[in-house]
Amino acid sequence: MDTISAYTTSNRKIDPSRRPRSKPDGSPDENDRVEIGPTALAFEAWAKAGLEAPNLEAMRQYRLQRIVGELRKHDYAGLLCFDPLNIRYVTDTTNMQLWVTHNPSRACFVSADGYVVLWDYANCGHLSAHLPLVREVRTGASFFYFVSGERVGEHAARFAAEIDDLLKSHGGGNRRLAIDRIEPEGLMALRGLGIETFQGQVVTELARAIKGPDDVKALKCAVQSCEIAMHQMQRELRSGMSENDLWSILHAENIRHGGEWIETRILASGPRTNPWFQECGPRIIQDGDIVAFDTDLIGVYGMCCDISRTWLCGDGEPTQEQKRVYRHAHEQVHSNLAMLRPGMGFKEFTEKANLAPQEFRHNRYGVLAHGVGLCDEYPSLYFPEDYPSTGYDGVFEPGMAICVESYCGTVGGSFGVKLEQQVLITETGTEDITTYPYESRFLD
Repeated sequence: MDTISAYTTSNRKIDPSRRPRSKPDGSPDENDRVEIGPTALAFEAWAKAGLEAPNLEAMRQYRLQRIVGELRKHDYAGLLCFDPLNIRYVTDTTNMQLWVTHNPSRACFVSADGYVVLWDYANCGHLSAHLPLVREVRTGASFFYFVSGERVGEHAARFAAEIDDLLKSHGGGNRRLAIDRIEPEGLMALRGLGIETFQGQVVTELARAIKGPDDVKALKCAVQSCEIAMHQMQRELRSGMSENDLWSILHAENIRHGGEWIETRILASGPRTNPWFQECGPRIIQDGDIVAFDTDLIGVYGMCCDISRTWLCGDGEPTQEQKRVYRHAHEQVHSNLAMLRPGMGFKEFTEKANLAPQEFRHNRYGVLAHGVGLCDEYPSLYFPEDYPSTGYDGVFEPGMAICVESYCGTVGGSFGVKLEQQVLITETGTEDITTYPYESRFLD
């Protein structure tokens, strides 16, 4: 496998005349399309739900403008990305997303004047040929040990020289480069050329935090498809099936609708729900069991659907203790949702938040709330006891998508309850993105 090749560029674009028809999102309505994306099943479901698909060209332009705006704000000449989700944000391209997460074979450079260069896996220029915002496609961004062996330094130096040339062409004398992540040899090679390097996640996280109109449409469509999968899970939940059986339904329905992958496999039943963060396994679910999960699903358009629900297996009634714990989690989520508003500070949110009763604090979830977009994103909102060592301040702004969390389970308890709701910060408050109902048997 040779992902290191000579410098190449490609501006080949698909002939617009080959695209006489388009889907609701503007992508080509052809069976042999290059791009991945929603299936007919998804488009039909969104139309039935009254949802409008995003305009992909407008969404891509908005995202590039967000990145360029942050670069100019920080006086950076450009941004270099190796994180596949940041590459997705800048270019809307995908290529073996999970594989390149641990085999950094793709990179992207965007200058403060909006010039975008994509380094892709060898012979993969066709995957981005339909995207006019990608001005060049190159190869040769791989310099990790698996592909380079003892030549890591040589390959890193060759790549750094390309970045140096781009800064000279587009930086106007500015040598300040933001980088989200990079192999150590690459960082040393860049600095050896006199390039000043800075933390690029400041650029990418702040840019991604504010969703444009088409980002919001994409997120709502993704969540609707995710909730279809959740309904199917709840319909098929029964005594005698394994946790893995139930979780596989979420995977299958996500793929059927054009979704992409799932970041975790956090689903547990019965005593495995306490403590939290146990991933699904072969345990057989029984009538009367609490079943709790966190979708952590990357759906259509690469948008993250981060929703948690807790169900009861079987047709019986929950115990009084199950009802009590569930109600505390439900109250925590909804009282914290009610507080959210534009202009509120992160620290203020921590200070005023419903923290649930003290009996649940030892097993508390890691955050009270967090941002969401292409994955879990800035910001993170912490419990008061965690804020001094971990927390940071900031302000909720319109356009932020936020997930509000709760996990309630006592130390040594036989079960726990996990709930999470996804909302959009608006000019006046919040708008629910998640519409999936809560388990009424716990609330009656």
